[in-house]
Amino acid sequence: MMTAIVYKRADQSSELEQIHQLNYETFVEEIPQHRVNEQRKLIDRFHDANTYIIAKKEDEVVGMIAVKGTRPFSLDEKLDQLDAYLPPNETLCEIRLLSIKAPYRGSRVFYELSKALVDFCLKEHYTMAIISGTLRQTKLYRHLGFRPFGPLVGTKEAPYQPMYLTKESFEAASKLFQKMLKRNAKEKGHFFLPGPVSIADKVKEAWGKEPVSHRSHEVSSMLSQLKKKLCALTNANEVEIAVGTGTMANDMVAAHLSIVNEKGLILANGEFGYRLIEHGKRFKLPFATVEKPWNAPIDISEVENMLRDNRDIGWIWTVHCETSTGYLFPLEELEQLCLQYNVKLCVDACSSLGIVPVHLKNVYITSAVSGKGLGSYPGLALVFHQTQIKPHHQLPKYLDIGVYQAKASIPFTHSSNGLYALSVAIENHHYASHALYELVRQKLVEAGLRVFYGENYSPGILTVQLEIEISSREFGDQLKHVGVYVSYESNYLLERNWFQIALMGEQKKADVEDAMIRLLKVYDSFHSRKVMG
Repeated sequence: MMTAIVYKRADQSSELEQIHQLNYETFVEEIPQHRVNEQRKLIDRFHDANTYIIAKKEDEVVGMIAVKGTRPFSLDEKLDQLDAYLPPNETLCEIRLLSIKAPYRGSRVFYELSKALVDFCLKEHYTMAIISGTLRQTKLYRHLGFRPFGPLVGTKEAPYQPMYLTKESFEAASKLFQKMLKRNAKEKGHFFLPGPVSIADKVKEAWGKEPVSHRSHEVSSMLSQLKKKLCALTNANEVEIAVGTGTMANDMVAAHLSIVNEKGLILANGEFGYRLIEHGKRFKLPFATVEKPWNAPIDISEVENMLRDNRDIGWIWTVHCETSTGYLFPLEELEQLCLQYNVKLCVDACSSLGIVPVHLKNVYITSAVSGKGLGSYPGLALVFHQTQIKPHHQLPKYLDIGVYQAKASIPFTHSSNGLYALSVAIENHHYASHALYELVRQKLVEAGLRVFYGENYSPGILTVQLEIEISSREFGDQLKHVGVYVSYESNYLLERNWFQIALMGEQKKADVEDAMIRLLKVYDSFHSRKVMG
């Protein structure tokens, strides 16, 4: 899975430590502006007054820029009577220390980082920003609205041009960044990932709203309406919404099953079915299993035999869509079987909810997520349930479904942004297109690729087995270079030399067709090398 880069204000000690290191790498080793030191750290002399906007990938700071709104500025020390060069009566800030790690230069990181900075400056009501712009980027700065003033400053080895940006230019630049990012995204490529998925503009807009306290009436009311939308979509009786992932949602299910005091049965024929087994073991649940090799079907008769021969089984837990292969378990048949034997059915619907119709009236408890098929951002764990559930003092509080129900899903801090985005995503929701699925599948098959498909497969995921002579890692890496992002970096896919095309989120036919042309060109180049070599 591709890891998203987060743009934020630096507020952690580990982030600040990396800022000092990045500062050193840029302004000592790359631009000879300060002396070498053994610690390989450069703490800016205005550090305590700086606000740092950073680009962060997982735990690594890959880009930064600093803003300071109090005098003296760096330029105060370099230019006598600085204010004489500037328009009067402006609220000034100084922007410094722009640095992006080499692998991320030329990407969208600069535009995203700059946009985050502009948004911060507008929020802080600055009406003018000044910079010392490196001469090699003067053309870019002018393009963004900066105007040069005064003589060059700095040293012979590292000369800089003082420049300023007005509030009007701020706002114009913000719009420019939006256009650049949209164009950049169009040029950069297409995402066939199961998460994060491509997000619709309306959902992005909802996510970008000003955060609201989770204790406010606004959030409480909006969450109540969101829960009604989710229940209407799934025909479920109840749903709880927590801050977390699908793994946490499944931990909540396992925690609840630990107090049911019944033996269970877990079905597994892929990575995520076997993860359910791990959840069960971690909570010391008593259960039997029906286990098959990856992608081998589990027949409903095998499940019935287990129930008939083991009358003490009180629940079944299965994935609906096995994400690792796209295999879709027969939910309706399992529901009928469970009703027949008076067994509770528990379902992991993380990769099926929103992709195919999922009706949960006869399902005891179901886990799902805000991303994937629902087309919103990851970060919210969903747990649907048939009956009222009361808090249980033996369970970890954060995993106790009863605690969430007792507090209307707001027992702890919640994400208003995530809730807004999910609400809009559901209003604009549509199931996966079978026509689009068939278009992609046909192109892959015609190219000679082995694809897992059939009646029992999700229209949201195509799993492809590459020939042993073609490395899925090399293939996926090469696809990135042509702007096509498929799922291939998970260990379970690399081990089997598979890659996956997920038709989740915002998928437009023209974009998909274009991406498939690029994908198949890359495959042809690999296939030609294989034939020749």
